[in-house]
Amino acid sequence: MALKNEKIGEILLRKGLLTQVQLAKALELQALGSGDPLGALLVKNGVISEEVLATTLSGQLGIPLATKANHRLVPAADQGLEKLITEEVARKYCLIPVAHDGKSITIVFSDPTDVLLIDNLRKLKRCNIKRLIGLKSEVEEAISNFYGEGGMLKSAVEASYGKVAEVRLSDEERGQISLDDLVASAEKAPVVNLADLLIRQAIKQRASDIHIEPMYDTASIRFRIDGVLQEVPPPDKAMLLPLVSRLKIISKMDIAEKRLPQDGSFRAGIENRLIDFRVSTIPTVNGEKMVLRILDRSSLSLDLEALGFETYEKDSFTKAINRPYGMILITGPTGSGKTTTLYCALNQIKGKEKNIITIEDPVEYQISGINQVQVKPSIGLTFASGLRSFLRQDPDVILVGETRDLETAQICVRAALTGHLVFTTLHTNDAPSAVTRLVDIGIEPFFVTSSLLMIVAQRLVRRLCPQCKEAQKVDASTRPLLLRSFKGPLYQAKGCEACSQTGYKGRLAIFEIMNMSEEIERLILARSQVSQVREAARKAGMSTLEESGYKKAMAGETSVEEIMRITMANI
Repeated sequence: MALKNEKIGEILLRKGLLTQVQLAKALELQALGSGDPLGALLVKNGVISEEVLATTLSGQLGIPLATKANHRLVPAADQGLEKLITEEVARKYCLIPVAHDGKSITIVFSDPTDVLLIDNLRKLKRCNIKRLIGLKSEVEEAISNFYGEGGMLKSAVEASYGKVAEVRLSDEERGQISLDDLVASAEKAPVVNLADLLIRQAIKQRASDIHIEPMYDTASIRFRIDGVLQEVPPPDKAMLLPLVSRLKIISKMDIAEKRLPQDGSFRAGIENRLIDFRVSTIPTVNGEKMVLRILDRSSLSLDLEALGFETYEKDSFTKAINRPYGMILITGPTGSGKTTTLYCALNQIKGKEKNIITIEDPVEYQISGINQVQVKPSIGLTFASGLRSFLRQDPDVILVGETRDLETAQICVRAALTGHLVFTTLHTNDAPSAVTRLVDIGIEPFFVTSSLLMIVAQRLVRRLCPQCKEAQKVDASTRPLLLRSFKGPLYQAKGCEACSQTGYKGRLAIFEIMNMSEEIERLILARSQVSQVREAARKAGMSTLEESGYKKAMAGETSVEEIMRITMANI
């Protein structure tokens, strides 16, 4: 047992864990201004271990030891500990809160002798501080598990299995539950906490969407990160109805309506950022499926180079968007970045001398200096009706979120032929196919050739994590044909903590840009096959999506496997 007022060095000497020479040397280093407590200095120099220091301090100060082995390093769920002690404070002082009862906070310190820190925490939090001692390495690991990569969410999910009694409903009760009961269950602390942590973790992991799905006997929650859905630990299925109801309440949706699809939205300030959420529900045989689209304005880059344009692609695109009239089509599937490319184009050409009007469904981001209109079919404001009104607003540039029908396409063509620059999108697999799509909709080939300036097909590919990407060790003969003459290294995904073990972090676009030429116009007028138009475009200098992607792979920005996944290219 440690004697009263006995110092750490004296205790270690008495126990034979330290020699007088080692103690003298450590005290000398401390006197020279190392800034470390004696115990930490001894550990740093390998004289004693972390375990010896923690155990000795525990005995000296009469403070319990918290380790992974005795399970006292696990923070309690649903107590708001992450708000009481922020991650920044926890990492700076190497401590972690593990419990809070309203009157006191129990904190595991790697250095419980820092009296000034403990006193400051007591004053700031206005409650008592109960000290526990932990090994520095284990406390650091606990901090990463709790604050990082879903630690708090995981704790809330695990807690949901022990608290389902608060929100559990039988199948019969689900059909008979009153609106008041539904609201009450949605506002219970475990549900509110789970919804909050789910949203925060999705944002932290750079997710673009959150999918909440009911299965037959389980629940499923997935984040779409860099275009790929990834599962996160699901809560007890009994939590699903209250969770969906909670999100419907803040989205101003009808929580009593579960038979019809619904749309809603809300805005939240998270980590000093203003983030918009678009919420959609559909009824399934197992219950309501909900998807939250995350629109983070701070992550929107309106720079063409940041999108992934090569220099020659940027020059060609910039030349087209600065033309005074004509139509520019952006094509690709949903989620391929078409809207972002359009916003970049408008941001590039906007100015006080231009009247720019957009009609979108929905308006995803608001851009200063541009008049943006939201489609509202319920009151008769469609793409076609909005466009007809736009032409009476003296516009210079018009953006149409999507050309879905003949009427909208006709108005776009007419506007392009009467002195307006028109941007719009189509859902086609490549650039040449857009021509056929317009003709199939009902636009005469003559009007297509007279109005069309450029067609851009695009896809989004995942960017290799710069911290862990590694060179591929493969024979040149096994590479895709377009890369067999390339002598430099190609890189592949590996996975690390920075990229959540996926090997990828962020996305960039690949493009297929088709400029109109006399030969292409002749083929369109002759209603030629798409393959003939594609061949003429290739001769005129168009690079395919596959070729654009492989250039990114040769530059080390993405992997060959990712390009093959996105473009369906064959080796």
